[in-house]
Amino acid sequence: MEIHQSAEDYLETILILKERIGQVRSIDIATEMNYTKPSISVAMKKLRENGYILVDKEGFITLTDSGLKIASDIYNRHQVLTNFFVSLGVDEKTAAEDACKIEHDLSAQTFEKIKEHAEKASLRN
Repeated sequence: MEIHQSAEDYLETILILKERIGQVRSIDIATEMNYTKPSISVAMKKLRENGYILVDKEGFITLTDSGLKIASDIYNRHQVLTNFFVSLGVDEKTAAEDACKIEHDLSAQTFEKIKEHAEKASLRN
């Protein structure tokens, strides 16, 4: 099943917030992403219906196994790309912004080659 970039962004944000603050609610996601609460509610409903998240009776959101896999993969791509761009001399803020723009569209092959190159470069340093 193909998942859209926006859904990947929501799942990645849930993962990041879970690591940062523990329990995550829709309002936390809205604040983090600078979106309205109603738009987050619609997105969370779609993610829940597609089996990527669970929402308990208190409104706390957790990732399912499939949601966690997607979120982890995107977050890993983001970190690798950000670090790679910083190693090229790009400032951290711009590197993170650029990584966010391309992390969803980069082919698996290209990402793996960037990752391999970055790992080799870090071994040389």
